[in-house]
Amino acid sequence: MTSFVFWGAPTFVSVVTFVACMLLGIPLESGKILSALATFRILQEPIYGLPDLISMIAQTKVSLDRIASFLSLDDLPPDVIENLPRGSSDTAIEIVDGNFSWDLSSPSPTLKDLNFKVSQGMRVAVCGTVGSGKSSLLSCILGEVPKISGTLKMCGTKAYVSQSPWIQSGKIEENILFGQEMDRERYERVLEACSLKKDLEILSFGDQTIIGERGINLSGGQKQRIQIARALYQDADIYLFDDPFSAVDAHTGSHLFKECLLGLLGSKTVIFVTHQVEFLPAADLILVMKDGRITQAGKFNDILNSETDFMELVGAHAEALSVLNSAEVEPVEKISVSKEDGEFASTSGVVQNVEDTDVQNSKTDDLPKGQLVQEEEREKGRVGLSVYWKYITTAYGGALVPFILLAQVLFQVLQIGSNYWMAWATPVSEDVKPAVETSTLLTVYVALAVGSSFCILFRSMFLATAGYRTATLLFSKMHSCVFRAPMSFFDATPSGRILNRASTDQNVVDLNMPGQIGALANSLIQLLGIIAVISQVAWQVFIIFIPVIAICIWLQQYYIPSARELARLVGVCKAPVIQHFAETISGSTTIRSFNQESRFRDTNMKLMDGYGRPNFHTVAAREWLCFRLDMLSSITFGFCLVFLISIPAGVIDPGVAGLTVTYGLNLNTLLAWFIWNLCNVENRIISVERLLQYTTIPSEPPLVIESNQPDRSWPLRGKVDIHDLQVRYAPHMPLVLRGITCTFPGGMKTGIVGRTGSGKSTLIQTLFRIVDPASGQILIDGIDISSIGLHDLRSRLSIIPQDPTMFEGTVRSNLDPLEEYTDEQIWEALDKCQLGDEVRRKDGKLDATVSENGENWSMGQRQLVCLGRVLLKKSKVLVLDEATASVDTATDNLIQQTLRQHFTDCTVITIAHRITSVLDSDMVLLLSHGLIDEYDSPATLLENKSSSFAQLVAEYTMRSNSSFE
Repeated sequence: MTSFVFWGAPTFVSVVTFVACMLLGIPLESGKILSALATFRILQEPIYGLPDLISMIAQTKVSLDRIASFLSLDDLPPDVIENLPRGSSDTAIEIVDGNFSWDLSSPSPTLKDLNFKVSQGMRVAVCGTVGSGKSSLLSCILGEVPKISGTLKMCGTKAYVSQSPWIQSGKIEENILFGQEMDRERYERVLEACSLKKDLEILSFGDQTIIGERGINLSGGQKQRIQIARALYQDADIYLFDDPFSAVDAHTGSHLFKECLLGLLGSKTVIFVTHQVEFLPAADLILVMKDGRITQAGKFNDILNSETDFMELVGAHAEALSVLNSAEVEPVEKISVSKEDGEFASTSGVVQNVEDTDVQNSKTDDLPKGQLVQEEEREKGRVGLSVYWKYITTAYGGALVPFILLAQVLFQVLQIGSNYWMAWATPVSEDVKPAVETSTLLTVYVALAVGSSFCILFRSMFLATAGYRTATLLFSKMHSCVFRAPMSFFDATPSGRILNRASTDQNVVDLNMPGQIGALANSLIQLLGIIAVISQVAWQVFIIFIPVIAICIWLQQYYIPSARELARLVGVCKAPVIQHFAETISGSTTIRSFNQESRFRDTNMKLMDGYGRPNFHTVAAREWLCFRLDMLSSITFGFCLVFLISIPAGVIDPGVAGLTVTYGLNLNTLLAWFIWNLCNVENRIISVERLLQYTTIPSEPPLVIESNQPDRSWPLRGKVDIHDLQVRYAPHMPLVLRGITCTFPGGMKTGIVGRTGSGKSTLIQTLFRIVDPASGQILIDGIDISSIGLHDLRSRLSIIPQDPTMFEGTVRSNLDPLEEYTDEQIWEALDKCQLGDEVRRKDGKLDATVSENGENWSMGQRQLVCLGRVLLKKSKVLVLDEATASVDTATDNLIQQTLRQHFTDCTVITIAHRITSVLDSDMVLLLSHGLIDEYDSPATLLENKSSSFAQLVAEYTMRSNSSFE
């Protein structure tokens, strides 16, 4: 409709003007009419741009209002912490009558009646049940929680290790240094203390390995140790650790505690949240929390005998330890375990490895090397014709294109016809008799003009329909391909790249491409029409235009290669800006705790400059072309006028000569406009090229294979057979699992243990086909999981993942997203997973709000919500991947009891660093460097004191019984 008004406006204005002249008795002469038509045509462009300008001003105001409202939001109150000069006090942290709340409007503060004092060099442990306020206490000390009343004093710099690891995309070394200069000696000490050296030896690029987004190519324990190393390297005065040992095994946890908290940080002030009771005796002060209050404070022995919550925690831990002393577990049937590459299974079930370390290292070195995160794909050279063809034919197979071109041609013919009619039918002067009556003159003109306007209306409708359909189909195809992409794609592709294409490039395809294509066709057809008119009247003008056309083509060829590559650079350079911004927001607490705001602002400015430079040069190159085309147009039109004036009288009819001048006035502009549109289309088509790249992403296997669907009752027994399983995350990456063969008996509980990074979570990902094996197979009840659809497989399995996920919505929608269960069933599941009372206390009960990523729930509570999901679903095969890592021992014992009650006939596969969680398993699988080290019943493995599992249990027992003092 806009185009209809735009192109029809000169016609309507012309008709009104000429009718007014006729009514007022003003004679219509060809000179006046042609001048008026030329003037109306010149005014057409600015009039057309006026609505867009008004719309842009309105949109700008809306954007400015949104920015202003964001900037008007309250900052973190600067008076939460009273910072004392470094070294001016023996007190590191002191809180007096402190009341803090995440939501100041809430009637119940998050933290209440806080009173404690931490001297310089003290080790303070914070413990308590799930949701008691432990993490909020650390956030309060960091100044992240708004203060209601009281005072908080701090003396010294601080470093923080969050409960959920925050890792930046980039090299491991950059994550550890975190903006500090390299001190090789201190760096090596930190790596050794954090037990990272062996992990770096396994990685092909060592500490130069590029970490995927959110540390996706690292295990949970590796991410945790890297962020601990980051904190240690800062050499701060005060260290805050939020449950740092939950993601690592017993041996690594002991090493971290001894070497980090007792070693490198022996003289520092350390506050650590932990569920591991065995670390508490080493603390100078223990804070026991419940419902946001510190219920007890003192040394371990001072509060040990009190009949309080602390005794419940210690008692639960002692109860769990008692299981370790009972090795009288009935052995189950012998399970086959086969090993290759120089390994054999002993009769005790211990897999003896006859390869020495050097051989293993040499095998690791022979593995294909490569970084997981690659540079963003960027085409070079001219955009292929296939891209244009795909864009044109995406909507209705290109069926509308001929109609668009036909409507444009008819519009041009009728426009020229109406103007020619006015030039021919009007007299040159008052003395000459008009060729037709004035009424006939205007009637024919109006008919031709209205016809041309309707042609442009149909063209605009067809163009808008085709553009909308094309944009919708391209987005749907890209959306489908991205959401059906394998996890390896997301591992290697930062979200900023995906968001950039789905927003910036899609916006170009939505709003710019149809108009640019239409403008190119319009300018070309108008140019050809004007050339046809002028060639019939004054062909001599082309003596001037031939060299002009040659110069225009040369300018276009000179400009477009640079403009094209600049447009591609703009697309590539925006993704890092989005990614860095998203990372900064997610890690804002860590960044502020390290006082690194200025560095991240500087990095953001550098990335913005990197994005702005190609943008600036794109605009500069565009102005370079526009200036030359405008100058060329002006000079050319001047020559045309001189040429027409110099022609002897009588050679050309004056009216037709006037028409020629009218069109000549547009010819030079149209030529520049055509070149400009041609360049614009080639620049804009790059967005189509980038979207098409994401429509060819390899897809996951089909969700359902109609010819091979399992029975509704599958799996009936839940028996899992694994045969020579080898897994890598990408073709250029080394093997993570290097040939595993074993059987998980149906209806039994199997525990999987091993050092951090041994391949435990990878095995589970392969079971769900998040990662497909490089070789080997997994059978569930005799069915190869690779032969059935992903939906058929995943819908029959349940998992509590290592990183618990909650979605924005309500408690109900998180537990029952498909609305399959009644409220009674949901409440029953909540009570079983120890969350019933917590949800009943919330406003809205089951409809209580869950914020994005479950940020208003503690990590332990999120894990319990995931437990509630599987209790509702109750699949035959249940996987627990560190399901209780973030809960206290008492809650863990209750959860284990719940699982034993409700999944007695199910196959339960448990990954746990907490040894007590797997001791009641029927079988235990111990992985080491992607290979099976041992696989047998816990009783059999514990009988052999030299077995790796027995040593792991001994380490856990030793750690638990040790005071670390």
